[in-house]
Amino acid sequence: MIRLMSDATTPQIAVLTGARLARRLPALTAFTQAARPSALAQHPGWLAVLRDGLDHDTYAVEATVGGDVCGYLPLSFVSSPLFGRFLVSLPYLNSNGVVAESPEVQSLLVNSAVRLADELNARHLELRHETPIDHPALNGRLTTKVHMRLPLPATTEILWKGLDAKVRNQVRKGEKGDFTMAWGGLDRLDDFYAVMCRNMRDLGTPIYGRKLFEAILTTFPLAAQSGAEIGTLLDGSKPIAVALLLHGNGVTEVPTASSLREYNASSANMLMYRHLLDRAVERGQLVFDFGRSTADGPTFKFKRQWGAEVHPATWQYYLCNGEAGEMRPDNPKYQRLIRLWQRLPVRVTQAIGPAIVRGIP
Repeated sequence: MIRLMSDATTPQIAVLTGARLARRLPALTAFTQAARPSALAQHPGWLAVLRDGLDHDTYAVEATVGGDVCGYLPLSFVSSPLFGRFLVSLPYLNSNGVVAESPEVQSLLVNSAVRLADELNARHLELRHETPIDHPALNGRLTTKVHMRLPLPATTEILWKGLDAKVRNQVRKGEKGDFTMAWGGLDRLDDFYAVMCRNMRDLGTPIYGRKLFEAILTTFPLAAQSGAEIGTLLDGSKPIAVALLLHGNGVTEVPTASSLREYNASSANMLMYRHLLDRAVERGQLVFDFGRSTADGPTFKFKRQWGAEVHPATWQYYLCNGEAGEMRPDNPKYQRLIRLWQRLPVRVTQAIGPAIVRGIP
């Protein structure tokens, strides 16, 4: 632990990992989940998910005063022979970074993260902020993405009446397909992963390993207040559209969703999203987070039609050796590799994809 001064009001900073992190997890959880609404993505349990699901080394930078938590910064060390070494808060998730009670504490947390990035010889430190913070070491930023969020009403009836007429027509078209919606956890993982592998191959993107989603569902079992679950739209017994829902304290997020392309004409994906939104309303949630999108891109327009509002995303960087955003999949230099990936058999992408994507920040 780095003790700055003996003054009891001065924040003390500690970089935690392993058993020390496990001991502090209850206090960090109470600090990050105290507010309503708050997202499950900010839960410190994600450090265990990324450790177990992606084999990352994970760290928590903690600030305390008198033993009470006043700041927290989760970090995951992403390393691969293909792409290099990165320190990220946090991979897979749309939003994370510094949580602190004051600008002073923000600065102290970033100081420690910068030192850790240097010690690990990382190409960059990436903080997935929404509102930027001031720090002289944060010398790069990425603002091409935005968050898409829908305030939720009290009932599903009010939600339905508030949807655009075109959206309601597409949902009704999906209802004519006689599809059914099923909910579950680990029992639905096989179907979820099969649809994901097929769709991600079609998009030209490596798929995360199955054990990442297993770690999410195991770490965050569905409970009355929060947890993770899988929604599956079925054509008979065949899964055709799937989504992972993360229910936080007032916020439901959908970080991962996919549907089979041959069902596009039936509006199956629109029907599934209607069920996802209803599920969040029925749990008394205040906000539905559709995830991040490139402004004015196809997924942006899909989410916008549901009434989702735009919220900024400002990813901040301490650039050691590289450029901000150089590893993003929409970087033009990867377009040839994407086209090649789309031609591979699904079983091949499923076999080699997880080893690749775990090394991408």
